[in-house]
Amino acid sequence: MESGKRTEEKREEENQSKAAMMPDDKPGELLEEARPFIDLMMHYRCAIMEVETKLKILDAEFSQEHNRNPFESIKTRLKSPMSIFQKLRKKGYPVTVESIEKYLNDVAGVRVICSFPDDIYRLADLLSRQDDIEVLNRKDYIENPKPNGYRSLHLILRTPIYLSREKKLMRVEVQFRTIAMDFWASLEHKLKYKQDLEDGEDIARQLRNCSDFIEALDYQMQGIRDRIDRSGGKAQQGENQRTGGL
Repeated sequence: MESGKRTEEKREEENQSKAAMMPDDKPGELLEEARPFIDLMMHYRCAIMEVETKLKILDAEFSQEHNRNPFESIKTRLKSPMSIFQKLRKKGYPVTVESIEKYLNDVAGVRVICSFPDDIYRLADLLSRQDDIEVLNRKDYIENPKPNGYRSLHLILRTPIYLSREKKLMRVEVQFRTIAMDFWASLEHKLKYKQDLEDGEDIARQLRNCSDFIEALDYQMQGIRDRIDRSGGKAQQGENQRTGGL
């Protein structure tokens, strides 16, 4: 009888030990199952949709007025539960819904891929000036690239979402890149995970050089576009003069 009691107590201790370990063992699963977390992720998805809609409206207007689109594509992503858990732990914050809202700026992400550098600044400025958008932070890695050569314009925005019973203000990170910048960043991201390279420093130097070449190419292509626009404008003006503006 006593032996059975000790066995039961031991089993209870083991269950308690497993329960105590579970937050570290399966943080993603626990977060996904928590209703407040699920609701918060829905709010972030709504915030992404708000920003994406604003950008598409600007794209439609610009296309109508200038006969070209200021961006090529929009990519969106929601940070995974595991990534959220790891980032909170790395920063030393408790793994709670309140910590996510208070301390993380990049749970909701939007990446805008533009054709030319001046389109980046034009779009970012138009988006930032909308009266329901608040710019919390701006980092210009195009003017001031990271040491590895990374270039992009980052904005942390606060945008409202309108739910059935309330309005909530949500943060969204928006990254603006040219096609060439995105190409470089994508390949650099893959290559940097290659470990134990004997000539790692030389490879890093070559990647920085490629980033410089890509920047020069971006502005060269932008210059060609400007020449074409000016030439087209002159041709249209001459045609109007010949036809009397008809």
